[in-house]
Amino acid sequence: MELEATKIAYRIDEAVKASGLGRSFLYERIAAGDLKSVKVGGRRLVLRDDLIAFLTSGITSAGNL
Repeated sequence: MELEATKIAYRIDEAVKASGLGRSFLYERIAAGDLKSVKVGGRRLVLRDDLIAFLTSGITSAGNL
């Protein structure tokens, strides 16, 4: 039995599935500087920890999202 390694970064479509947020919304938050991302080889990635931090920041400051 093979174990799948936990991803440390998501493509935008994967971040959409993982978070339940919309693609356009994630791009807007990236452009606004609210969600960190990196570009690697022409592909935009969101680090897992940055996605979690973004989502949990809404818990303490609801209404900012």
